[in-house]
Amino acid sequence: MIENSMFEEEPDVVDLAKEPCLHPLEPDEVEYEPRGSRLLVRGLGEHEMDEDEEDYESSAKLLGMSFMNRSSGLRNSATGYRQSPDGACSVPSARTMVVCAFVIVVAVSVIMVIYLLPRCTFTKEGCHEKNQSTELIQPLAANGKSFPWKQMRLPTAIVPLRYELNLHPNLTSMTFRASVTISVQALQATWNVILHSKGHNISRVTFMSAVSSQEKQVEILEYPYHDQIAIVAPEALLAGCNYTLKIEYSAKMSSSYYGFYGFSYTDESNETRYFAATQFEPLAARSAFPCFDEPAFKATFIIRIIRDEQYTALSNMPKKSSVLLEDGLVQDEFSESVKMSTYLVAFIVGEMKNLSQDVNGTLVSVYAVPEKVGQAHHALETTVKLLEFFQNYFEIQYPLKKLDLVAIPDYQAVAMENWGLLTFQEETLLYDSNTSSVADRKLMSKIIAHELAHQWFGNLVTMQWWNDLWVNEGFATFMEYFSLEKIFKELSIYEDFLDARFKIMKRDSLSSSHPISSSVQSSEQIGAMFDSLSYLKGASLLLMLKTFLSEDVFQHAVILYLHKHSYASIQSDHLWNSFNEVTNQTLDVKRMMETWSLQKGFPLVTVQRKGKELFIQQERFFSNMEPGIEPSDASHLWHIPLSYVTYGGNYSKYQSVSLLDKKSGVINLTEEVEWVKVNINMNGYYIVHYADDDWEALIKQLKRNPHVLSDKDRANLINNIFELAGLGKVPLQRAFDLIDYLGNETHTAPITQALFQTGLIYDLLEKVGSTEQALRLIGRVSKLLQNQIQQQTWTDEGTPSMRELRSVLLEFACTYKQENCRTTAMKLFDDWMASNGTQRLPTDVMTTVFKVGAKTEKGWSFLWEKYNSSGSETEKNKILQALASSENVHRLYWLMKTSLDGNIIQTQKLSFIIKTVSRRFPGYLLAWDFVKENWNKLVQKLHLGSYAIRNIVAGSTYLFSTKAHLSEVQAFFENQSEATFRLRWVQEALEVIQLNIQWMEKNLKSLNWL
Repeated sequence: MIENSMFEEEPDVVDLAKEPCLHPLEPDEVEYEPRGSRLLVRGLGEHEMDEDEEDYESSAKLLGMSFMNRSSGLRNSATGYRQSPDGACSVPSARTMVVCAFVIVVAVSVIMVIYLLPRCTFTKEGCHEKNQSTELIQPLAANGKSFPWKQMRLPTAIVPLRYELNLHPNLTSMTFRASVTISVQALQATWNVILHSKGHNISRVTFMSAVSSQEKQVEILEYPYHDQIAIVAPEALLAGCNYTLKIEYSAKMSSSYYGFYGFSYTDESNETRYFAATQFEPLAARSAFPCFDEPAFKATFIIRIIRDEQYTALSNMPKKSSVLLEDGLVQDEFSESVKMSTYLVAFIVGEMKNLSQDVNGTLVSVYAVPEKVGQAHHALETTVKLLEFFQNYFEIQYPLKKLDLVAIPDYQAVAMENWGLLTFQEETLLYDSNTSSVADRKLMSKIIAHELAHQWFGNLVTMQWWNDLWVNEGFATFMEYFSLEKIFKELSIYEDFLDARFKIMKRDSLSSSHPISSSVQSSEQIGAMFDSLSYLKGASLLLMLKTFLSEDVFQHAVILYLHKHSYASIQSDHLWNSFNEVTNQTLDVKRMMETWSLQKGFPLVTVQRKGKELFIQQERFFSNMEPGIEPSDASHLWHIPLSYVTYGGNYSKYQSVSLLDKKSGVINLTEEVEWVKVNINMNGYYIVHYADDDWEALIKQLKRNPHVLSDKDRANLINNIFELAGLGKVPLQRAFDLIDYLGNETHTAPITQALFQTGLIYDLLEKVGSTEQALRLIGRVSKLLQNQIQQQTWTDEGTPSMRELRSVLLEFACTYKQENCRTTAMKLFDDWMASNGTQRLPTDVMTTVFKVGAKTEKGWSFLWEKYNSSGSETEKNKILQALASSENVHRLYWLMKTSLDGNIIQTQKLSFIIKTVSRRFPGYLLAWDFVKENWNKLVQKLHLGSYAIRNIVAGSTYLFSTKAHLSEVQAFFENQSEATFRLRWVQEALEVIQLNIQWMEKNLKSLNWL
């Protein structure tokens, strides 16, 4: 699955934010009350104390006091024993014995209560252990009876074999009636079947054993706290025997974008249409049907859907039959599925048309609403090529007879890999040659490649539990870039991968980062794993491994892994074991890669050249510049594949690779060299710092002839020196000295990285009112890129890389009022507006033209009209970005409010709008105010753990750089709940603000050299 905005530019430490009021706050400290103590159940968030709970705690205190008072009485009661003259105790009186017995009984009882109560708080959910991990001792079902299971994870005594799911959705009432028949097998003897169910009105449950054809109605216990139900069997379930459960129920369709949800939309004729779709990953299948909703519980599925005649129904498998029922209804039955996890189940009901093509017996189809099916050609062509590539590369045929890709009119996740039924946002699947830019084409191709790669990595072979999500997502992300580089080389997709690695390393340098393989239990923890680290760090590590082992060895290991574990559930060890098998233990890949997957962060490699020797040292690259603050895992080391290129006196280049698995090491060169550049093409996941002389040698080489180094290496040097300058390890002035060569730069990656790094600094300076320094910075960069900007034409001509560079440069020039950029853009906009939007604009500069046009009142209003009438989602996105770049705060607020309401602008666009609003000075405080004021609505619509909420928080705070702002954001989240405050992305947002404050304190007064 790709979450919304995963492929948008994410702010982090001034840019982070995956994966985006007109006056500053007064500098007074914001006061707030400390968070009170709360009752927490492990991994499930905060639960306020109700009156009963207060009574229990009061009772515990009273009992404790009573025991303390009575304990002193126990000492006095010793007088009831009388000592005889010979020293032996005489027999106490009957009265004394009775009193003593009574006291002892009371004491023992009180001790037992005291022993239990401090560890047990009784609530309506049951009795909770009150220790550091607070877990349930005895949960209570909804009917007050004891629930037979207390863990969040399901027991493994029962496993599902097959589901038969019958659904009848009503798209006008947004409800559905259903039944599910589950064939299960007992692996251990038990009396109960525990599975997941959420929000269902269960009307009847029957049970049948394999040896008896008689259905027996059985009792069901519901425990909503863990989304679990228990089927109490009428007889003991015996190990090795099969049983059948049938559950009849009804439910409302989800009002959010998760689970089985319905919505309405307006077609090109302004008619209201209805649609229903699913999004189950990670934990929402349980809201559509009772099931064993954990990835390791694989089973087969037979799905039947009753629909109105005008609708089309789709599911994972090909349609087996359609039967006409009474009242104009049709029941579609789909073939039994392959063995798969519940989160991959999918079904869709709506009005759709499709384009199709057969690929070696697999029917590939792209579906869209009828008026947009003409925009599906490019997706179909791309899918066919990618499917053939993956089948050849993995040496495993795609196992299904059909592969559907569906553009859903209202869908929050960017895309989802449901087996055989891939779902997408319209803008990421549909391509309109009149309005889609080269960047749009690349984005569409990447997302299709990602979801297709999942058909093997994730679907065919699945992680056992969500702690190894990175194996799914990291491989799918790596394969998306790798496959496109192989079959669409003209797209220069390596530039996108390089840029993504720069951004994810910025995020991974934070103390709030996490290992890509982390222990998770609760829904919040699982949701937090769907972040850019799991996707992009995972992909980056696989690139490093492939480069180190060679492409052939890497491919052989991948093939072995997929063949060995097809239709199974795995742990990351299974992956590394396959690599070890292929390398014949010449390299312990598991030992090497666990230094990267089991600890957060990455290394800073320091290089010092002395004659023919390179002295290498590693430590963690840590963003926090405060003295005395060190990462808790500072002693950990990485096994680093070090690659380097040198430039000798005879002007010959030499490349080599070695493995650094110690704190430091020495590399012997064959000759003395002019310079050395470590981490060739930035294939390694680490940052490199050189001694002063070596930085100077590289800077001189760039000024003399930059093309001796690859464009990846040039971009890598720019990235590394600015990141090191941010830590104070090199002077910021030296970083600007390095980019002085940019006048001779002809490639996209180095220029975009330089603009990214300098843009971060400009944004910080602008937001604190340091206008003079900000303008001097822009003036310096503009002068460096003057020739390249002047050479650009307002067309779509050239290679994809040249076209993207044109977009970047003209956007920069118009944003900062360079040359005649705004004049030309305004002329294009006026002509387009005069034609009522019918005149074609060059797609690569369309966003820039729209942004300039939106600066005028007439232009903004016209763009809004076109947004409502456009049939192209890519055009609407460009318009929306221009509208959200306005300097009119009333319009900006209205846009955010309208998107939150979701009637005119879809709520799925809100995170994009808020990030865009916050980037410019008029909106960066307004965006945060909007988030604060509407927090409850945001969480209700988008879910607290969703990627959209994470983007909204990060995108609205990442440019804050004062202590007043830090206090305000911290106080806001402290006043929500303990669980919310501790969420990783909240801590990340606070850390980014702290780093911005540190950067400003360190650099603001020393920028006179600009």
